[in-house]
Amino acid sequence: MNFSFFFHSTHKRGAVGALLVYDISKHSTFENVERWLKELRDHAEANIVVMLVGNKCDLRHLRAVETDEAMAFSEQHNLAFIETSALDASGVDTAFQRILTEIYRNVSKRNMAAEEAGASSGPSLSAGQTISLTSSQPQKKKAGGGGGCC
Repeated sequence: MNFSFFFHSTHKRGAVGALLVYDISKHSTFENVERWLKELRDHAEANIVVMLVGNKCDLRHLRAVETDEAMAFSEQHNLAFIETSALDASGVDTAFQRILTEIYRNVSKRNMAAEEAGASSGPSLSAGQTISLTSSQPQKKKAGGGGGCC
């Protein structure tokens, strides 16, 4: 399966986070990431949290994008980075926890700055409010003992 980027510019306005996902077994999908990032930066809010996600890390034997290459790109562009497997769920929860944590930090900073300036910035989370990121469904184990890939 090829990953393609379809995100109409009107959907980017107001977005607080974005996952740029490429397939580690197809270098062409990684080559598109720079274009996707440019489009995102051109149309989204300046403080949007962006995470680069290398998916299909369960296909190590077919790897076409080295982890070091993706990490260097993410560092160069100030992006969070993780490798995941949608097939066996490796790293998926961690990816969402990390991006949600960073989004929460950004929203909190914006709200504090607005409060100091005497303005309201819209919906906010109250101090001490808990955000639960636990799954309500039991994790499925892959047959054959499949451990994490990252």
